[in-house]
Amino acid sequence: MDEIRIGRLLSANNSQFLVGCHVSQVALPKLGALARVELENHYAVYGVITEISIADDGLVRQLATVEPLDEAIVHDHRLNRNVPLEIRVLSVGYRLEGRIFHLLPPQPPLGLDRLVLCSPAETVEFTASGQLGYLRHLLRDNSPLAFEVLAAHLQLAQMAHRKVGRADWSQWVIQELITWLRDDYPTLIRVLRCLADARLFGQEKSFP
Repeated sequence: MDEIRIGRLLSANNSQFLVGCHVSQVALPKLGALARVELENHYAVYGVITEISIADDGLVRQLATVEPLDEAIVHDHRLNRNVPLEIRVLSVGYRLEGRIFHLLPPQPPLGLDRLVLCSPAETVEFTASGQLGYLRHLLRDNSPLAFEVLAAHLQLAQMAHRKVGRADWSQWVIQELITWLRDDYPTLIRVLRCLADARLFGQEKSFP
């Protein structure tokens, strides 16, 4: 199966990186998806997509006021004019010589390195490795949408785990999160509400 290449790095540090791409190059990736940057010497950095934004475009501002707008113009703008996208990725681990670590990468990717969307099989391999330590990077993110991203990621990862017969993976994750956050009740409730909205609980589960 061919890799889905998303775009190339614009900037990076050890905790996150920014990727630029065009809508004509890739089917729009999903919030919360796991992706990686393959580097030299058997080293790769993994990250979770935390934000997808479309850069300002003066032509769009003009076209948005035109009614009726011909669909051929919309198609041409999206596919031929290469509408720029920016994708922000939070580092959640790395692979070195075949071993997966849920730690911040010792070295960030470099400019113009290519970001690749992880396959379901690779998502299962990464998320099942260790004791879910990579989730602490998502929990420490101070973005207002951090819990939404966490829920979106777990929803996608759970779909990948179901394909290999591990339908109970999300329940393991939920129990671990409850253990980690048991001394921070407000945060725990906010997280659990997001996970409930993502249908990661049974229908009988509800929260105040």
